Amino acid sequence: MPRDRGSEAAALNGAAVLAILRRRKLPLLTSIVLCPFLTFIALSQLSPRYTASGTLLYDNAEYKVRELQSILRVDPITDAIMVSQAEVLRGIPVIEQVTNRLNLYANPEFNPELRPRPWWRRIFHWLVSAEHAPAPDIIGPQLDPSRNATLAAVQDSLVVTPVKASHVLQVSFTAQDPLLAAAAVNHAMDAYVKAQLGAKYGAVMKARDWLEQRARELRAEVRQSEDQIARYRADHGLVEGMHASLDSEQISLLSENLARARSALAEAEGRLDAASGRAGAAAQAAIAPSVAPLRTRQDQFTAELQSMLGRLGPNHPEVRSTRTQLAETDRSISAEVTRVVTATEADVRADRDRVAKLQADLDDARARFQRDAQAQIPLNAMQRDAEASRSLLQTVLESIQQTAKQSAIEAPDAHEISLALPPGHPSFPRTGAWMAGAVAFGVLFGLLLAYLWELADATFRSGDDIRNVLRLPCLALIPTVRRRWLKDVVIEEYAARKPLSAFAEQLRALRAGLSLWPDQPHVVAITAARPREGKTVITHALGRLTAANGERVIVVDCDIRQPKPASEIGLVDYLLKRASLDQVIHKDHDTGMAFMPCGAQDTNALGLLMSGGMVRLLETLREGYDLVLLDTPPAEAITDARIVAGLADATLFCVRWRATSRHIALHALELLEEAHANVVGAALTQVDVNVHLRSGYADAEVYHPRYGGYFRE
Repeated sequence: MPRDRGSEAAALNGAAVLAILRRRKLPLLTSIVLCPFLTFIALSQLSPRYTASGTLLYDNAEYKVRELQSILRVDPITDAIMVSQAEVLRGIPVIEQVTNRLNLYANPEFNPELRPRPWWRRIFHWLVSAEHAPAPDIIGPQLDPSRNATLAAVQDSLVVTPVKASHVLQVSFTAQDPLLAAAAVNHAMDAYVKAQLGAKYGAVMKARDWLEQRARELRAEVRQSEDQIARYRADHGLVEGMHASLDSEQISLLSENLARARSALAEAEGRLDAASGRAGAAAQAAIAPSVAPLRTRQDQFTAELQSMLGRLGPNHPEVRSTRTQLAETDRSISAEVTRVVTATEADVRADRDRVAKLQADLDDARARFQRDAQAQIPLNAMQRDAEASRSLLQTVLESIQQTAKQSAIEAPDAHEISLALPPGHPSFPRTGAWMAGAVAFGVLFGLLLAYLWELADATFRSGDDIRNVLRLPCLALIPTVRRRWLKDVVIEEYAARKPLSAFAEQLRALRAGLSLWPDQPHVVAITAARPREGKTVITHALGRLTAANGERVIVVDCDIRQPKPASEIGLVDYLLKRASLDQVIHKDHDTGMAFMPCGAQDTNALGLLMSGGMVRLLETLREGYDLVLLDTPPAEAITDARIVAGLADATLFCVRWRATSRHIALHALELLEEAHANVVGAALTQVDVNVHLRSGYADAEVYHPRYGGYFRE
């Protein structure tokens, strides 16, 4: 089953992080140990401070309506009010009372003037005092720095915090003495509560005094207004009735009588019309009941007469008798109607006289009322003013009664829930928390140092760095040979003497890497970017080990500017044709390796290396030897190395482990490539086996103790 790529990448990243920590464990461990240690030393030098806490309940209870309602009315309690009360509790008046009660002016913890001054402050004070003359005496208030500094220190130590979503204030005070801290909290709460009660009582007394004074003023105003109204009434003859003025009552009465009189007149005129027959027979009968029988008889006689005339003649005795009766009946009706009309006309005349009399009286009353109304306007204004003064006086008297009752039972808006107790443990410094924080900071800072150290390390630490940065195969990791392993053997001969050592094994890996190259190079130039990279040691040690394995090997020292040793004839002498090839080639008796020293020093080293003689020499050595190793000078600063590398079949680039800078190696490699050198690989030299084994790199596996059976130092 194929492995998940994401989990593999995560595992690789985790392994890389662990590898970095293994490589950089020194700064990590140093930070982890040093940070808590320094923190512990710093904490041991600090004076412990104790914090005592108490709580207050702020509840501005209002009185019910008509029942001792408080004069000090406030808005409903909100978060803003709680914050404001917290600032009031931390105000200078409360702070000053706490300072005076506990005599904190004499406490060096809060009064900086009582603390011993450091030497630099004493010198500065002496210089300032010497430069300035004493100030003249000032009359009046003066600045007191000691007092102000003490109050500021006490205020900084007092912390008031409103508890969220409640009416509770938490009061805390921090000091070096736990008893002092608790006492300061209790004194602060007591001063705050008493200040509130005093403010409310003072406000009530002030309001009561003002109300009493206002009541006296209003009484005088009411008396003055009443006297003025009485004088005005007397002067203008204004008399007030039960419900209104007399004129108003008379006009109302006359108006009612006039209305009744007019109604009676109308009734009388109606009776007159009925009696006169202008309103009809029915109305007349209703007005004069005695006419009704006569009208009936008249109708009977009229009907009989009409019936007789139809049967008898006009002169018939019955007809004449009936006409006589009808005429007497008509005379009776006329007499009765005349009598009723005469009586009704008398009633009408009487009613008209009464209406006229009442109308005249009403007009006179209205005229008087108009005259009195003009005089009533100022009187009404005076009455309104007097009534307003009476109402205001009544309100003030009620308020005086309320304040008198309230002053006896007034309570503060805040009271203590719990008093502060002396704390048993210091609030500062919190050793456990600070030490835990120091350990955490040490770990984080150590990780940061390890990471920054890893980023700042621009050297080559493994074969992977060679492959990733230089884009070259890393053919070998040449370890450092310790002095106790060398004993009396030189490093160049160590591999040949100790063929089972790790040093010899890496040289064999280097030879295998060169031999496995597709072109099978015979002439190999070994160079480095800087001096002391180990290229010369690798050249001679590789040559001896290869020769001991049966190959024909020759090592040519091409470092003409620094010949080693300078007394032997060698390459320079051959190129200058001062010696033959056989004369300049020497043999190593133990391994059979041939080597050609540099010979005499020559200033024209570049010309000799670029000459045709050098090319012919290399062709001759290629034919006579299986491997020709050219020891060149550093490629970064010496041009000779580039010339020799360009003549060789292949070039081996040596990089010193954790010493050669990456940008220097890249620049030297670019110079070699510009000289058309065939750089086939690189070797990481002078590798510390123990350090590299703990680095976590993959190629450190070659030094693992599990392979100890394969190596013999």
